[in-house]
Amino acid sequence: MARVIHIFRQPDRFVAGTVGQPGDRTFYLQASESAKTISVTVEKQQMAVLAERIGSLLEEVHRRFGAELPDETPEDQVDVDPLEIPLEEEFRVGTMGLGWDSEQRAVVIELLAVTEGEVDESVVLDDTDEGPDAVRVFLTPTRARAFADRADRVVRAGRKPCPLCAEPLDPDGHVCPRQNGFRRTEERG
Repeated sequence: MARVIHIFRQPDRFVAGTVGQPGDRTFYLQASESAKTISVTVEKQQMAVLAERIGSLLEEVHRRFGAELPDETPEDQVDVDPLEIPLEEEFRVGTMGLGWDSEQRAVVIELLAVTEGEVDESVVLDDTDEGPDAVRVFLTPTRARAFADRADRVVRAGRKPCPLCAEPLDPDGHVCPRQNGFRRTEERG
């Protein structure tokens, strides 16, 4: 079957979001343009890395190409709305690509579906017929910063970290390696 690449050159919206309770959340990236909406699932760590790398890319683009970057996300670019429904997963993301399109002066994010074998790097940000299905999104630097800020907030909105080991705490606590594997059930004075 031929590869499907969903391209969003001027998305109305590209956001990170979750469904579920902290500790049992599913992470989504969702792109919308006109009447077309595509949702893909990612791991929490993938979302965190994407947000971080976008920030690094924007700094590099500003330094090398003089692209205009706001210090903070402008108020009119902050998107706090929930994911659009119905929420139907197109695919689970395995590989991500990130780049700068100097002609369009846009950040390019490509999300490739999980595959059985290794992904040939030549298919990332390429229109070849061979390779995994993909979602490719073009964002202005301002929209990319807004996306990264929201993705970072979504990642941090999960479970609180243990004050001793920094691992996430479940509602009923956790077995802490810094406590030699013991679970504290009550506060001691």
